[in-house]
Amino acid sequence: LCRRATPTAAGLELLDHAARIDSAVTAALEQLAHYRSGEVGRVRLGTGATAAIFRLPQMLRRLRQRLPSLEITIATGNTSDVVRAVQDNALDVALVTLPAGGRNLEVTPVLDDEFVAVTSREGVKLPARVTPDVMARLPVIMFEPGGQTRLVTDQWFFQGGVELRPSMSLGSVEAIKRLVGVGLGCAILPAVALREPGDRAHLVVRRLSPRLYRKLAIVVRRDKVLQRGLRETVKALRELAEKS
Repeated sequence: LCRRATPTAAGLELLDHAARIDSAVTAALEQLAHYRSGEVGRVRLGTGATAAIFRLPQMLRRLRQRLPSLEITIATGNTSDVVRAVQDNALDVALVTLPAGGRNLEVTPVLDDEFVAVTSREGVKLPARVTPDVMARLPVIMFEPGGQTRLVTDQWFFQGGVELRPSMSLGSVEAIKRLVGVGLGCAILPAVALREPGDRAHLVVRRLSPRLYRKLAIVVRRDKVLQRGLRETVKALRELAEKS
């Protein structure tokens, strides 16, 4: 038989202490770098692709105006992967779709993101009242399984008492918009992804009934030392609700 080594409770505690030590050392080095060079450090931010495209640009512009020398790196991925990276100190902070959580993590909800139904003006027709039953009878292009966005929409259909079999599944909101735009079906997308000037000219957008939202939250380790750059980044993320 093949046996797997698993850490004891004491071992898990030791790993947690080691992670906190690593975080403290990293923060101390960043603080010293700030005093040596006058810079405000580096922030590693994780989020989903949709938020990176449609939520972060204006936030990052305001943040850069406040801290011109701040170095920012952005990683995109599913909530579970991004949260795990924060847990492991591979990322400093994340903006993800709930539910999200983990040991020693602080999760702060900041924004409700509404979903809407969308179709091409020359494509699939949507009625004024778009219910799960209505959508289930149409060719629907969905986000690929495995992410929180797909989970949120799947739950909407489940609560409506219908089972949806999507005509296509993709991982990119922009790709879904393109396919909808050429008349290959309709989709359920975050409303924020449909604010581009050309979207309303070529697409028809309907609110869902019942309304559907996903909640975005900031995730950071509880023991994370908030050096100035990270502190200002968290502040800018909290302001997203005010600016939306």
